[in-house]
Amino acid sequence: MSEDATQASPVLAAIRFDADGLVPAVAQQHDTGEVLMMAWMNAEAVAETLATGRVCYFSRSRRKLWRKGETSGQAQHLKELRVDCDGDTLLLQVDQEGVACHTGRRSCFYRAARDGALVEVAPVLVPPETLYASGHPHG
Repeated sequence: MSEDATQASPVLAAIRFDADGLVPAVAQQHDTGEVLMMAWMNAEAVAETLATGRVCYFSRSRRKLWRKGETSGQAQHLKELRVDCDGDTLLLQVDQEGVACHTGRRSCFYRAARDGALVEVAPVLVPPETLYASGHPHG
């Protein structure tokens, strides 16, 4: 077992992955508390994130690892990984480069329920077509 794998193993042992081998991970800007996004991680993504400091998720649609920012340049750098009390959800405190959402907004949580409707409460900061020259909207 590599040194990186050895360091990750106590963390991995504390995580309760679901039947598909996944755990939800909420990304939060470390210095402001802003909730940026939610994605899924498998054990390999958690281990890679801990080893490299660059956040890696598991893409359910592509069925492979997704290194945040690999196509958009909007990377997340891990400041701290926290495991909740039940071990079934992760909180990633990150330093987000640019926008986190594939829509070009800072956060994926840009719609609010107000007066019985969903209202957009955050503007597009970067046009999505600028972010994703490769054509895949989750980079």
